[in-house]
Amino acid sequence: MTENALNQPDLPNAWNPADEEAAMYQRWVDAGYFKADASSEKPPFTIVLPPPNVTGSLHMGHALDHTLMDALSRRRRMQGFEALWLPGMDHAGIATQNVVERELGKEGVSRHDLGREKFVERVWQWKDEYGGKILGQMRRLGDGVDWSRERFTMDAQLSRAVQTVFKRLFEDGLIYRAERIINWCPRCHTALSDIEVEHSEDEGELVSIRYGDGDNAIVVATTRAETMLGDTAVAVHPDDERYRHLIGTEVELPLTGRMIPIVADEHVDPEFGTGAVKVTPAHDPNDFEIGRRHDLPMLTIMDERAVITAAGPFEGLDRFEARPAVVAALREQGRIVAEKRPYLHSVGHCSRCGTVVEPRLSLQWWVKVEPLAKAAAEAVRDGRTKIHPPELAKRYFDWVDNMHDWTISRQLWWGHRIPVWYGPNDKVVCVGPDEEPPSGEGWTQDTDVLDTWFSSGLWPMSTLGWPDDTLDLRKFYPTSVLVTGYDILFFWVARMMMFGLYVMDGKQPFDHVFLHGLIRDEQGKKMSKARGNVIDPLDWLDKFGADATRFTLARGANPGNDMAIAEEWAAGSRSFGTKLWNATRFALMNGANVSAPLPPAAELTEADRWILGRLGAVVSEVDELFDGFQFAKLSGVLYQFVWNELCDWYVELAKVQFAGDAAENTRLVLGHVLDAVLRLLHPIMPFITERLWKALTGGESLVIAAWPAPETAAYADAVADQRVADVQKLVTEVRRFRSEQGLKPGQKVAARISGDGFAALSAHDAAVRSLVRLTEAGDEFTASVALEVALSSGVVEVALDLSGAIDVVAERKRLEKDLGLAEKELKQTEGKLGNQAFLDKAPDAVIEKIRARRDTAVSDIERINARLAALPTA
Repeated sequence: MTENALNQPDLPNAWNPADEEAAMYQRWVDAGYFKADASSEKPPFTIVLPPPNVTGSLHMGHALDHTLMDALSRRRRMQGFEALWLPGMDHAGIATQNVVERELGKEGVSRHDLGREKFVERVWQWKDEYGGKILGQMRRLGDGVDWSRERFTMDAQLSRAVQTVFKRLFEDGLIYRAERIINWCPRCHTALSDIEVEHSEDEGELVSIRYGDGDNAIVVATTRAETMLGDTAVAVHPDDERYRHLIGTEVELPLTGRMIPIVADEHVDPEFGTGAVKVTPAHDPNDFEIGRRHDLPMLTIMDERAVITAAGPFEGLDRFEARPAVVAALREQGRIVAEKRPYLHSVGHCSRCGTVVEPRLSLQWWVKVEPLAKAAAEAVRDGRTKIHPPELAKRYFDWVDNMHDWTISRQLWWGHRIPVWYGPNDKVVCVGPDEEPPSGEGWTQDTDVLDTWFSSGLWPMSTLGWPDDTLDLRKFYPTSVLVTGYDILFFWVARMMMFGLYVMDGKQPFDHVFLHGLIRDEQGKKMSKARGNVIDPLDWLDKFGADATRFTLARGANPGNDMAIAEEWAAGSRSFGTKLWNATRFALMNGANVSAPLPPAAELTEADRWILGRLGAVVSEVDELFDGFQFAKLSGVLYQFVWNELCDWYVELAKVQFAGDAAENTRLVLGHVLDAVLRLLHPIMPFITERLWKALTGGESLVIAAWPAPETAAYADAVADQRVADVQKLVTEVRRFRSEQGLKPGQKVAARISGDGFAALSAHDAAVRSLVRLTEAGDEFTASVALEVALSSGVVEVALDLSGAIDVVAERKRLEKDLGLAEKELKQTEGKLGNQAFLDKAPDAVIEKIRARRDTAVSDIERINARLAALPTA
């Protein structure tokens, strides 16, 4: 700060995010601050952005993810790392295809009318014109990503990676084609991965049906009566005495005339229901396994639209039309033994369109995951990848240690087409990215595309240039940390671990996995459009600015725990920014200086040594918390230090020091503390700190400034700390006493401060009097009230002359009114606590609350009576 800038801060009266954020962000991008240099000798720090869907827009989950990733990468950049935060988008096969198909529907055209090639062209056109809206929204949030490395999962380079790993897995026998039960969406006409299925408790009916008659009759229960048309057996537990005589016999399947066997299988729980289950191998995953064990026929009774294809009166009915029709027919034959409705049970829905998912036997491509999952488990067990918080590692192991083979084919047109060709005489050829596909008569490519998670599972490697041996890959892989919600730990994280270890010779895709919780509303409820409690981060960005939004999210980000948010908390974060703004303006108006070094400790006041020692401790604590991904705690530490210690105490003490001989040193101390604070806060609140820091220091940008070291810890002084603590206690007690005496906050009164305890604080006399609005006691001083405060150095007495300072009549009237209210409260609470009938019925928590109200009333009555007694007579 130059001398002629004294009293002329280069700051407006208030911070207006809308006026400055966009231009500031563009300056950072234009200056190349976020570009990473793979040839740099700096140690690398890498985060690859979990790619949002090309159809998506910023929601609170994204905002949380991005805030934490940006904070980590900004801090490492300031610490001297070559920081790469790599952005990109996922092609989102089902979601994107659905969007474009809806647009075509408005034109009266279907994708089949266009044909595959033309339809894919339309999707690319849509992507270029409308996709990626979220990328612009990321700029509003302040994401410091390297835009020069932006990737898309359908880019040519990433497509090469997909083909390469498919062929390698195929040749290693880890990809195969087989008929299995899959999740099928009758609306999207494609298989779904587990993560694309959302389960909810839906109302249905449980129907018990009698198969057979007489001694051979057996009763089964089902929520999906229409699937009985595809039953090929009834199964019981081999040790169930009730049915042992039936094992190996046959029973007639109602409505069909078919005879089906009764088989023994240990999968059946004899304690559940009747202990007998219908077996529909082509329409239930558990039944499929029973069917395989007993070599049962697998009858498909529905087409891809979930319409009944079984011959008979139900043919052509939708599954939900067939269900009551089948029950009615069974009832007519006297086969319905019991009906329970409504019956709540878990039902899977397509996450994209909401359609009830249908388990369906289908010929699909699969990844044999056992060896891949084993490697993924070992990488965490041996510490190559560390999961934070560590208690969530158990969930990870529960998944990878018990993972089923993964269906990777999708019956879509938008996505990475499976690189397999079928030819004459049942020939099958898998084609790599640099190979020519077979040509000639009879050769056709597989029509399916790959699951979106297949390509996104390669994200940490493919975005850095794999399968080529690139400079980026050598510099920035393994990546440093993955930040994501615990809800996709099993699906995306596990797949990246499997693929990364497989293609990179055992090198893990990330050193750390930080898992945060889900965002909920202020009552802790899950956000949903149905509840009307969804908060749009764009609304917060408009209303409160990026810094307040980011700080609110960071303050709630405890590892692994869900977080509740509310608009009032964002308003509080904005107030925090205002507090910081005002403190910096005050410092600039008083000539705060960062250009000269700090003086020796012996030349500083106790207040100076205290704040510098505290700053050193805060820097160390923030570093430790950052390294442990404890965002909520580090945000709390910075909030408390800035608001309570720096602004509420040191700045107030500095006002007194500016008026005395310590002014120049105070300018240096205040300047250095603010400089460090702005650096510490920058990763979470980048915009306001940049504006303040440049005004304070004249530096180029905080983005490339050095991270603060805890060097001011050397100024720590236990004596100074205790003296300041005594000043704080004294000021707090006098302020409370003034309030009880009815004095207005800014009202000055004469006072005499004395006692053994004040001798050690004599150097702070002016500061104490300034902070509590006390003037010196003159010759005519006569104390009317006094307060004693016990400090570490002894007792301090503060005597005040209130003559003429308060309106005694008005104060007595106010106190008597408060006394009446307190006595009424006491009477009401004692009445309830004396009512035995109430005590017998009321919950313990309610009773404790009333007891607390009674105790407060008693305390208030004592305090008010003491105050009334101390008032001078009118």
